[in-house]
Amino acid sequence: MIASKILILTNDVDYLYTLRLETIEKLLQSGASVALSAPSNDRVAFFEKLGCTFHPIEFSPRGKNPFSNLGVLLKYFKLVKKIKPDVVLTYTIKSNIYGGLVCRLLKVPQIANMTGLGKALMDDNLIQKVVLSLLRIAFKKTRTVFLQNTRDLQYFLDHSITTKEQSVLIPGSGVNLSRHPLEPYPQDDGTVRLIYIARIIKDKGIEEMMAAAKAVHHKYPFFTCDIAGFIGEDVYESQLAEYSASGAGTYLGFQKDIHSLIKRSHAVVLPSYHLEGIANVLLEGASAGRPVLSTDHIGCRDTFDDGISGIMFAPRSVDALIEALEKFINLPYEQKIAMGLAGRKKVEREFDREIIVNEYMKAVEVIVGK
Repeated sequence: MIASKILILTNDVDYLYTLRLETIEKLLQSGASVALSAPSNDRVAFFEKLGCTFHPIEFSPRGKNPFSNLGVLLKYFKLVKKIKPDVVLTYTIKSNIYGGLVCRLLKVPQIANMTGLGKALMDDNLIQKVVLSLLRIAFKKTRTVFLQNTRDLQYFLDHSITTKEQSVLIPGSGVNLSRHPLEPYPQDDGTVRLIYIARIIKDKGIEEMMAAAKAVHHKYPFFTCDIAGFIGEDVYESQLAEYSASGAGTYLGFQKDIHSLIKRSHAVVLPSYHLEGIANVLLEGASAGRPVLSTDHIGCRDTFDDGISGIMFAPRSVDALIEALEKFINLPYEQKIAMGLAGRKKVEREFDREIIVNEYMKAVEVIVGK
């Protein structure tokens, strides 16, 4: 690639580290200069050492205050005018919208990534209408919009947010196969340990998870399911404390080292009915050689083959989740291992992050040249 300036806008530096590091590394290796902008945290030093420049813009990812959001727009405008990038890559909804508006105003090429629809686009209310209007305006001249599943792609086309020429379907964010290597399966020690890793909100299935795990632990005392994740809705604080006291599992809080949690578990479970792009934790679990138990819901069912690399069950159903957990418990030990190995082969074949990195490099090269 010829020398170029790339600006990346997002709401979270940790997001870049977890899901976009390989793309950033590839851009730097190609000779591009890479600038990042997000609310600042401890991870910034890592990216500066890597060779990026960092421009902090503080904002709340989920804040709805219009004056605060206008402030983000103005800060992006000043930043893009200052840096004069050849391409702007945007991730997460606010950066996609406000970064897209700025890019359109200043005639700077934008490449956007939508990691799911979210409640803002799916609830039929005033907020949905506002967000749809903003996306249509922001993405009018966007060069490429990456979408992570067929539902999202069709939604964007049906609502005239993007055209077929702009829209590119990719297999989620992919998984780094070396960062999540195949791990030896836990020893057959008479226990069955599962791990639930997600933001603690209703539509990630946390209520179904706690109810089902407590019921199954009562019947099979050797079964436990630990829970890890940031509490997104305060109502769950007391429920998680009660869950930990029940003996069915432990609430571990927010954890950065996801791989070690997966490594010590027999399977990963996610009873989500959230509007996922592709559920990354299921890909990471499968990459480590762990069976996955998840719902017949887009973004979840895409990550595994039912009965081969995981077990599928109906969303929003405690009974269906209990049935899936019991089915897994009663699988022979060797079949659990085989299921995990099948999952690893699937992610190698379909979800290697290099697939996503290559798509980004192609999109950038179309704009700046090889």
